[in-house]
Amino acid sequence: MGQYRAMISKARFRFAALLLFFCALPAYFTPASGGAKNRPPDEFTYAAVQSFPHDQNAFTQGLAYYHGFLYEGTGLEGRSSLRKVRLTTGEVLQQVNLTPEYFGEGITVLKDRILQLTWKAKTGFIYSASEFKMLRQFTYSGEGWGLANDGTNVYMSDGSADIRVLDGNTLKEKYRLHVHEGNRPVKELNELEFVEGQLFANVWHTDRIARISLRTGEVIGWIDLTGILGAPFRRDNPEAVLNGIAYDPAGKRLFMTGKLWPRIFEIRIVPKK
Repeated sequence: MGQYRAMISKARFRFAALLLFFCALPAYFTPASGGAKNRPPDEFTYAAVQSFPHDQNAFTQGLAYYHGFLYEGTGLEGRSSLRKVRLTTGEVLQQVNLTPEYFGEGITVLKDRILQLTWKAKTGFIYSASEFKMLRQFTYSGEGWGLANDGTNVYMSDGSADIRVLDGNTLKEKYRLHVHEGNRPVKELNELEFVEGQLFANVWHTDRIARISLRTGEVIGWIDLTGILGAPFRRDNPEAVLNGIAYDPAGKRLFMTGKLWPRIFEIRIVPKK
């Protein structure tokens, strides 16, 4: 009987040792975050659904869709503005012009307030969405590029590979999200838009939109918009580049435009073949 108990005890010990060994295996074989074994981002292109008129003198820096209208922030010293625009006609319904020392940048609409950045002045503006009345100013370090929000947090780009995550009420920085593709940082992130749980970001001077995980900062997809503005509409100005993303969450519609572009495009995202 004692010999039988000893055999059982040894078997239990061997089983426990084997269990410990196999439980440890994932620690050795799971690739590190951003490592070479990570799946590459999905590649997408677009199908144009329809297009709408756009002021080709608008140096578009920020675009948002809110309660049936487009809101647009434009740039350049002496030409910067905030606008409310009728999508179907391009008609500017309301407009506030920034004073000449400010170069307007990205905008977002959060809880009936419009937030607008400026490029190098380290100053932002908050307006009422209904009246375009200036409510207050806010400050930040570095440059201001793009803005978006998820209803609670505000996301701000500054031309680097980092997205600042701000408290939607105080606009104080909570943390930064480092955007990367594998081990490579993705820099010059510009116009931003929150789309169905992801952050879409235009990379300056490219026709590509990064789809970013808000949990990890990983680029999980690329949208290639090459050719969306046909040759007849192309401008000679090298700064007339893609830079405007707006999303209608109720209608599930995605809009794209660019600086000095004569059209705004509603698109459908499709996988690249």
